[in-house]
Amino acid sequence: MTQQTLTTTAPAQVPVRRRRRFTRSGGEEEHPNRGATVALVVCSVAVFLPLYATLSMAFKTTAQSVDGRVFALPSPFSIEGFVEAWRLTNFPRGFAISVFVTAVTVVGTVALSSLAAYAIARNWDHRLFRWSFFYLLAAMFLPFPVLALSQVKLTGMVGLANPVGVALLHVMFQLSFSVLLFTAFIRSLPEELEESARLDGASTWGVFRRVVFPMMAPMSATVAIFAFLASWNDFMMPSLITADSTLQTLPVLQSVFQTQFSSNYNVAFASYLMAMAPAILVYLFTQRWVMAGVTQGAIK
Repeated sequence: MTQQTLTTTAPAQVPVRRRRRFTRSGGEEEHPNRGATVALVVCSVAVFLPLYATLSMAFKTTAQSVDGRVFALPSPFSIEGFVEAWRLTNFPRGFAISVFVTAVTVVGTVALSSLAAYAIARNWDHRLFRWSFFYLLAAMFLPFPVLALSQVKLTGMVGLANPVGVALLHVMFQLSFSVLLFTAFIRSLPEELEESARLDGASTWGVFRRVVFPMMAPMSATVAIFAFLASWNDFMMPSLITADSTLQTLPVLQSVFQTQFSSNYNVAFASYLMAMAPAILVYLFTQRWVMAGVTQGAIK
């Protein structure tokens, strides 16, 4: 009787109805989320429509670029805009300067932030290292426009009103965010491997160089990508710090070009496309490491 009572009083299970659809092979699969699909389509259009307009205008002749049909395909295709932009902006020199500034920024940011983060993460119980971390986090709330006047005067006084000074300032302003990422990642690494290396006679520098830094490869790639994009696309800092106009980076050269030759839309768009192509290519080939490094540093 007890069993009968339990059976009758058990709550009835309400079947969950799911929208399904059949595939061509006869199996079933879950119906896709239409809201996510619509959002994906909208975001894709918002990204690819300006990119298509840029490509279309870059390959048009000067006469075609002023007819008002922005989204019309170029007929015929022409590279005269690229040739003229290459000559007017002295693209090889600007490209070389941008590569130099970006390379110094990436290497300096990864090296300094990884060392600082390792010291902070492994000495967190010491007040000096803990407050140093908070000090670096507070620096994230001071962007370059707030400190622009003092930085311009300081670089001029010490003789760094050139691409070298721009690269050093890029490293300094990338340091806070990079240390934050590296610290979270290092705290998720097992300390037993470091203890084993110390038992084998390795010094602190040897432990970091041979054990810790190789394990930080995903996060190092993530920090390098962020530093590359921030340095390559920066406009304000090079334009204010670099005193010699012949030593400007590509974003600054594009601004000068735009104000001087604003009527040649095909030349302008060709110049913009050449300037942003390296950043797009680097991100396409390395973007899979961005989320990989962030998620590995967030999960212990």
